[in-house]
Amino acid sequence: MFEPAFDDSSILPPPPDGALPILHDREYRVRAFRLAEDRILIQGAVRDQKPPGLYIRTDPDPITVHHMQLAIEVAFPALEIVAVTTQFESFPSETCPSIIGHYDELVGLSIARGFTHKVRDLFGGPKGCTHTTALLQAMAPVAVQCFWSMRAAGAALAGDTDEIGIGIGGEGVDPDDQSWRITIDSCHVWASDGPAVAAREAGEPWQVPVFLRTRLDDLGIDTP
Repeated sequence: MFEPAFDDSSILPPPPDGALPILHDREYRVRAFRLAEDRILIQGAVRDQKPPGLYIRTDPDPITVHHMQLAIEVAFPALEIVAVTTQFESFPSETCPSIIGHYDELVGLSIARGFTHKVRDLFGGPKGCTHTTALLQAMAPVAVQCFWSMRAAGAALAGDTDEIGIGIGGEGVDPDDQSWRITIDSCHVWASDGPAVAAREAGEPWQVPVFLRTRLDDLGIDTP
C-alpha cells in the first residue's frame, strides 16, 4: 500500500552546550485515517528510550522502557469514540498490562467537549497508566484537526479537481455549517469573546491559514 512521505527530521531544537549526555528520549506519534465518510481511525503510540550504555555499560543499543499503543475509532462529525484497542509492547512491571481493559471505558465518550476532564476522572493517577493516559490526551486534538481534512479527502475521492482542498479561503463552505463551533475556547485564538469567533458569527469569509499561505508561496501558487 502506498505510504505518503512525511518530514521525519527532528522537531527539537539542538541541545545547548554542556547538555550531554542524553538521559531520556520520549517520542509520541499520532496518525489519523479516513475509514469511511462517517468514521475516523486515530492511531497513537508513546515510546520511552534510554540511550546505549546508560544502564548496561556494554550494550550498544538503546533500551525501550515504555511502548504503549492506542487505536480509537471516532464517529464523524459527532466525534464520539465507538471502538478502542490498547496494546503494551514494552513496560517495566509485569502488572502493567492489567490496566489495558480499563481503557475500553473510552467507548461512548465525546472528544468534542470536556474530554480532558473525563479522561482525568477515568484514568488519572492509580486508575490508569500514566503514559497511556498522556498519549490519549495527545491523540484527542487530532480528531478535531481532522474536521476539514475529512471534507477535503471526501471531495478528492468524489473527483474534485480544485488546486487546494475544499473550504480553504471560504471556497466550498456551507454558510449554514456550524461545525466550527467545536473549536470555541479550545485555545486563545478561538476564545469565545475573541475576534476569530466574532468573524465567524458575522459570516465573514474564512482566511487562508498562515501555514498554507506559506506553502502556496513556496509552490508559486496564488493565494485565493
